[in-house]
Parts: sequence; structure tokens; C-alpha cells
Amino acid sequence: MSYTINHMTRRDFHTLSTAAGIAALSATSRAADAKPRIKIAQIGTTHAHATGQLAALRECADFEVIGVWEPDEKKRASALKEAAFNGLRWMSKDELFNTPGLQAVTVETEVGDLLAHAQLVADAGLHLHLDKPAGDSLPKFRKVMETLTSKKRLLKMGYMFRFNPAIEFAFHAVREGWLGDVFSVDAVMSKVLGEAERKPMLRYTGGSMFELGCHIIESAVRLMGRPQKVTPYARQMGGDGFSDNMLAVLEYPKAMVTMRSAFVEVEGGTRRQFVVCGTHGTCDIRPLEPGKTLRLALDQPHAPYVKGYQDVALPKLPRYAADWTAFAKAIRGEEAWPFSPEHDIATQETVLLAAGLPTE
Repeated sequence: MSYTINHMTRRDFHTLSTAAGIAALSATSRAADAKPRIKIAQIGTTHAHATGQLAALRECADFEVIGVWEPDEKKRASALKEAAFNGLRWMSKDELFNTPGLQAVTVETEVGDLLAHAQLVADAGLHLHLDKPAGDSLPKFRKVMETLTSKKRLLKMGYMFRFNPAIEFAFHAVREGWLGDVFSVDAVMSKVLGEAERKPMLRYTGGSMFELGCHIIESAVRLMGRPQKVTPYARQMGGDGFSDNMLAVLEYPKAMVTMRSAFVEVEGGTRRQFVVCGTHGTCDIRPLEPGKTLRLALDQPHAPYVKGYQDVALPKLPRYAADWTAFAKAIRGEEAWPFSPEHDIATQETVLLAAGLPTE
């Protein structure tokens, strides 16, 4: 049996219908909006999500991307070959931070350089998009967050499942009580990492859980809160000392959460999953992307959904699109930003613990 979430009312499913509505807005209707565009700039070009985030940002009619600062000339030369940077102005540090009317900056450097540049943005009193994970120093991340909070500026982290329709559906099902008490979350985030990609990762001792598993950890913390205990497990398949096969167990008073991440799984991207089990039902999301459907099991009906297993059709929502639109609304004060500093700190602490890294 198959159902579509479009059968649900906006009141019954506000979060997901809002996200779907964001994606459906046409360029024409957005252009008709008289609101001035938010000036934003980018620092760095080498994060794994740099081009994807930038492409989505440039598609968002709420923002005007005024330029990019890439401190490394070789990296800038490489970025010039990427379509996402076509037509953008290349700026110096001073040019970027002295731009009149600049309101926000995205930081898309290599992971090891994220926090140093994030602190520059926070000190300048600008809203910040920071890609994931938020470095490997929790104290430095706390300082960035404290600076932003003191200046009443927002942080948008680059976790790519924050507006994922399947994840949002599962969260809604939990909030509405359809699934009962959650006792298990089982998530997997894996892929095959080629030799050229693997080599730069060797400097990050947190391995696959730190670099890739952080996405599903953020979702788990958003659903379950800060865990009571985190136990990491790491195995090395490649012989170079890099932890490319990892598991983390997050413990809660009534629930056990397992997070798996590997860089050696053939077609790992198609088996990425997030499965939430409760005493009254299950949301089985696999694959996470592209999320066309999820499997929902219920021990009693919740209209339009029936008892037993059924497929739930999901709206098509491009990765990152809703994130940027929601961020623009929050910057303008039209809607509250749903990701608190406390959540971002709890997420980063959990990421570090799950990767076997220190938190102090």
C-alpha cells in the first residue's frame, strides 16, 4: 500500500510542507518579491561541499554572492575550473570584510582551517555558514559560537539532512507520537573513498565517522538530544592507519543509537539509511538520497496512514535549497532559526566523541 504526504494538511505536517513549498517557489515569483537580496561572500574553495553549497546559494534568489576569498593561489587556480565559481569576483581578505552591506559569509575551506576562518567571520559580526564538521577543537568552536551569540548573529552548519523530507517526516512521526517511545535508531553513512581523496584525509584521525558520519550524528542528536554516553569503535582496512570502518553507539535512558560510517563500501551511497524504531511503529529510510519514498510501519492507523507497513511518497527537494531559504528568512527576522547554539555544540561534542577525538 502506498500513500503520499500530500494527503496531510499543513497543520498536521508543517515542517515538511514548508520545506516542499520552499522548493516549489519559482524564480519568477521570488524575483517579484521586493525584499533586497542579502549580500554574502565565501571564504575557501576546497571543502568537499564547497561547490555544491555555492551552486545552491547562487540559485537562491534571497542572496547576492558578492565574491570569494581563497587565500591559496593554487587552490584558487583549481577552483577556476569549477562551474560553480563562474563569473564570481575573486577578493582579498580586506576587500571581503570591508564590503559595504555585507551580512553573511560562508566558510568552505579544508576542515582543518574551518574554525580559524569562522572566528574571523564571527569577530566581524556577520552571520556564518560553516561547513561540517566544525573542526576538531570543541573549545575553539565554543568560542566561535559565543562570539556569534554575543553579536546576535546566526550559525548555519552544513549538515545536508537538515531539511531532508524523509528525515523531517520521521521527526514529525515521533513528535506526533505515532511511533511511541523510540528505542532504536540505526543509521549508516558510507561510500568508497578513492586514493586521491583518501590521502588528504589521513591528517584527520577521526576517520570516516568524523568526516562523513557527522551528517547522521547531527540528525540523531536533533531527534534524541545529547546522549548520556558515546562509545566509538574503529577499524582500519587500508593499511595506512586511517580509520575507514567505524561504528559509534550513542546511549540514552531508553534507547540505543548505532551510527556506522565506512569509506570502503561499494555503492555505499545507495545504502545510506536512517531507521527509527519505536514501541508503536517504525520509519525506515533507505536510501537517504534520493529520498523518493520511506517505509512506515504502524501498530494503529493515523490517517491517512494505516496499520502495518506502507510506502510514503516524498516531495522532491534539492539538497541545500531549503536550508538557504530558511537561513534568509531567519536573517531577515521573518522566522526563527530552528537550530540553537546548544544543539550545534551538542552535535559537535557527539561527533568528536563518536570519532574517538578529545573534547577538551
